[in-house]
Amino acid sequence: MNLRRIGLLMWKEVLQLSRDKMMLPLIFLMPVMQLIMFGYVVGADVTNIRTVIVDQDHTVMSRDITEAFSASGYFKIVDRLDSEDDVQPAIDEGTAMVAVLLPPGMERDIASGEQVPLEVIVDGSDSKTASVASGYAAQVVASYERERLTALGAVPDGPGIDARVRVLFNPSLRSVNAMIPGLVAMILMLSVSAIMSQAVVRERERGTLEQLFVTPIGRAEYVIGKVVPYVGIAIIQTLSVMVVGVLWFQVPFYGTAWIMALGLLLFLFTGIGQGLIISMISNTRHQAQQTTMFILIPTMVLSGFIFPIESMPAAIQPLTYFIPMRYILVIARSNAMKGAGMSALWPQFVAMAVFAIVVFGFGISRFRKQLAD
Repeated sequence: MNLRRIGLLMWKEVLQLSRDKMMLPLIFLMPVMQLIMFGYVVGADVTNIRTVIVDQDHTVMSRDITEAFSASGYFKIVDRLDSEDDVQPAIDEGTAMVAVLLPPGMERDIASGEQVPLEVIVDGSDSKTASVASGYAAQVVASYERERLTALGAVPDGPGIDARVRVLFNPSLRSVNAMIPGLVAMILMLSVSAIMSQAVVRERERGTLEQLFVTPIGRAEYVIGKVVPYVGIAIIQTLSVMVVGVLWFQVPFYGTAWIMALGLLLFLFTGIGQGLIISMISNTRHQAQQTTMFILIPTMVLSGFIFPIESMPAAIQPLTYFIPMRYILVIARSNAMKGAGMSALWPQFVAMAVFAIVVFGFGISRFRKQLAD
């Protein structure tokens, strides 16, 4: 393997990209357009919000309030915890997005004429869901309180339950705070898959692929020289979007840089492998473009980037486990907004590693086999 030949191949690829009038807008304008289009997007209606109950009262009233949340259709009770200390791990691991804390002595204090605070903790890393969940929680408690007072024949202004909603990680509920980390992954997938899908088919159309292999260039050298420039472009695009997000949109970053970088790197290899596969099965650039769009549209819809997975039909939700972006969105948002570490995100990293090995490995093997043919 000759490093000089690899360097020349990389320089050839950069020159070729700079002369391609279609690729230049795709490389430099698409991240900006995506940032503008999706930076302020508000998602769809939210239902089946994963909720945990911390019942420290264990009375008829606390059970009725739990049933009111479950019967509303907005909240899905996934667990009942023993103490408030268990709430943070449940939210960090993504088990729940909402926690309802029912304090001890609640029924007794209300019966004695006191006003009792009922705390609702909301995960603010997904601002759309957090905003809607906060409003839904207040509605459920207010509706229960009205029904209780009506049953007692009391006036609605008397002492009772005082619902207090506390949003973690994103108290301002700015949608852009949750959108930008996910947008980094989305732009990475769009740009790498779209550009990489044109990599080989473009040279096949022009007849330059056969010319390259009458030279001393080996196939491994060609693969490295072809892939590395796109990796560099993807890194530049990712960094630019993150810089714009932090400086222009004032999006805070509470995570660890190496965890975010590792997740994006695994996702990058998945995107490159996907682009190589598309480039191998396509005979023309038009076919490659159509195939890329055919894959990317379901990816955007099913990954949870626009529509919450919990609100999708039950028959559709299993399909989301085969979408690599589902896992990188959890990593990007949880790390950037919650500061979640590897202990909470390791299932997503395992899934991303599997996708990277399978997709990238298959793309490279198919690439070499096609070239050998």
